[in-house]
Amino acid sequence: MSGSRFLLSNGILSHTVDAPPPVKVFLETHPGAYTTSRTHNNASCLLFWERHMKRLSESIQILLNLAPRLLFKSNNSAILQPSSATLPIWQPTIQMLVNDSMCKVLPVALKERTDCNELAITTLVSGNLEELNAYEIVSEERMSKILDVHVHVETYVPPIFGVWGNGAHLAVVGYGRHIAAAKYSDWVRIRKTLEKLRPPSVTELLLSNDGDQILEGCVTNFFIVCRKDWNSDYGKAWGDYGNKYSFEVQTAPINDGVLPGTIRQLVLEVCRSEGIPFREVAPSWSQHDIWEEAFITNSLRLLQHVDSIQVPTDWQSAHSKTWKDISWTKKQFQVVNFYSCCN
Repeated sequence: MSGSRFLLSNGILSHTVDAPPPVKVFLETHPGAYTTSRTHNNASCLLFWERHMKRLSESIQILLNLAPRLLFKSNNSAILQPSSATLPIWQPTIQMLVNDSMCKVLPVALKERTDCNELAITTLVSGNLEELNAYEIVSEERMSKILDVHVHVETYVPPIFGVWGNGAHLAVVGYGRHIAAAKYSDWVRIRKTLEKLRPPSVTELLLSNDGDQILEGCVTNFFIVCRKDWNSDYGKAWGDYGNKYSFEVQTAPINDGVLPGTIRQLVLEVCRSEGIPFREVAPSWSQHDIWEEAFITNSLRLLQHVDSIQVPTDWQSAHSKTWKDISWTKKQFQVVNFYSCCN
């Protein structure tokens, strides 16, 4: 077992000669709903843990209703729908099992932690559908035996915020996710097919169903800051340049098929509380001339400035090629200019 990587499965900490696999490898080989969080302030606290547990429960509920094959392992190819009678007890049982696992693995990971690094914590919940459907009534005790709870912990070095050159480089390459409202491990395997379209300098891939309306990243939510009323009130927009009310934050709505990320929701809550104009609308590449800033969010990076975005000039032909065969249109952001005008 590596001092920088730990895996607790159903209450048992891995003790092997080889280190537990990286989290991507682990998720590729195990079905289920998952969430990833991290520690903060020299591993003194967990960021937004209750929100992550709520979203994990919501993902499980969605997969139970829409795609149980993505949640459960099964020996039967014709997977049946789980009994609705089991649904009400999922959330408290999941939180109990996950918190119990965290109490076992975190002290070990913290003791072995080096160089004051933070910890990335991925919780995966799965189970066996045949065992679940074998019971007419599923008690909390039985549920704890049916569910598989895995907690993967590894060291994480957060990027330094606000340092020039630490921005993300994005490319729009793939279609939106199936059942995007739930976070499930099979997506880790599916998104690997997009890697042939990743240009060498790109650090995150964006998804779009038409090449214009940008939904989200493979592992992030996507935001832009644009000038307001560009078409209808050109003069006012430029006359008020630097006033926060002359700008608008945009990100795709959940109904368009994006993951309701924890940090995504926090950004919208901050905009609302601070009176910052925002709209839940998919940013349109055809209007990128009025984009002044872009950023991505997830639970590890929190918020990361975008340095550049590139989009295939021919969306329909892009998906059968490699990145070398694609003609790209690119937008470069000047972050220094934008921040200086808003201060």
